[in-house]
Amino acid sequence: MAQVMIDIAGTALTAEDKQLLAHPDVNGLILFTRNFSSIEQVETLVADARAASNGPLLVAVDHEGGRVQRFRDGFSAIPAMARIADLPEQEQLAAAQDLGWLMAREVRAVGIDISFAPVLDINGCSEVIGDRAFAREVQQVAHLAQAFIEGMHEAGMGATGKHFPGHGSVVADSHFAVPVDSRSKEDIFNIDLPVFDMLADKLAGVMPAHVIYDQVDAQPAGFSRYWLQDVLRDQLGFNGLIFSDDLSMQGATVVGDMRQRAVAAIAAGCDMVLVCNDRDAAFELLQQPLPATSARSRSRLQAMLGATNYERMDELQRSNRWQSAQRWLERFNS
Repeated sequence: MAQVMIDIAGTALTAEDKQLLAHPDVNGLILFTRNFSSIEQVETLVADARAASNGPLLVAVDHEGGRVQRFRDGFSAIPAMARIADLPEQEQLAAAQDLGWLMAREVRAVGIDISFAPVLDINGCSEVIGDRAFAREVQQVAHLAQAFIEGMHEAGMGATGKHFPGHGSVVADSHFAVPVDSRSKEDIFNIDLPVFDMLADKLAGVMPAHVIYDQVDAQPAGFSRYWLQDVLRDQLGFNGLIFSDDLSMQGATVVGDMRQRAVAAIAAGCDMVLVCNDRDAAFELLQQPLPATSARSRSRLQAMLGATNYERMDELQRSNRWQSAQRWLERFNS
C-alpha cells in the first residue's frame, strides 16, 4: 500500500481529479484556500472526494490559526499560537485547550479528518515559523502544545506535530530555498528535540522539515533514515503516521525528480507523501507503482480518519461548548 496525498485546483472535482483520487496509491487529499468558497461547498467537495476514492481517504488542511488558516468565512478566526502567551499565565493552558478544540471541531464539522497542527518548533530566527510557534522556550512550548493537543483530542482529531526535528533556527524558507541548519547535534538535541520527545506519545502524526542538519546527516530530515528511524521511531518511540512535507517545495529538490523524492521519503520511513501544486508531477509519479508501504502504515492511516457522525457547523455553533470557546477570541480581539 503506497500512500500519496494530492491536492486539487478548484472548489469542485474535475474528471481529472476523480481519476487521480481513484488511483490505488492515492489515500490522501489536502485542501487549500482556493478550494473553499462556503461551508456547504466544502462539505460537498469532501463528500465527492470520498466517493471518488477507491479506499480510505484522509482529508487534511493546514488550519493552525493566525497566518495559516485556510478557511475563513463561517469559521472562527483562531489566533496565532504565540498570542496565547500574551494571556495571564494562569489562563494560558485553558485557552490553548479551548482553541485546540475549537479549531479541530470546526474542521471536523465540514467532514475533514485532520488539520496539520500543532507547530512544535521553537520560535527562533525563522520568519516562516515566527508566531506560528507557541513560544521560544522548550517547557512553555511543550505545555501549551500539550493542552492544544488535548483540545484536538476532545474534538475527535489526531494531532500532527511539525516540523521535526525543528525548523525554528534557520532563516531560509523551505518553500523557496534549501535550508541548512549548521548547529551542532548537541544544540539540536537540547533545544529542538525535547518538545517532540515530551509529546511523541500524544501525536497521531509527525511532519518532518525539509531542512538539512548538516552536522548530523547530509539528507533533509524527511529523507533521512537517521532522523525518521533512529531518532523519531527508535529513540523517541513515536508510533504514529509520518507525513512528508510537500515534495514540490524547493527544500525537497536536492533529492532529485518527483519520483526520486517520493521513493526516498518512503524508504526513509514516511508513511504518506504529499505532492501539491504540481499536477503534472503527480500524474508522472503515479505512472509506475511506488514501493509498497506496510500494513502498519495502513493502521496508522485508519487511526487518523475522523468519525462520520460529526455535528455540522450550524449545530456546533449553537452548542454551549462552542459558545464558551468564543470568549478567548473576544479576549484576543479586545
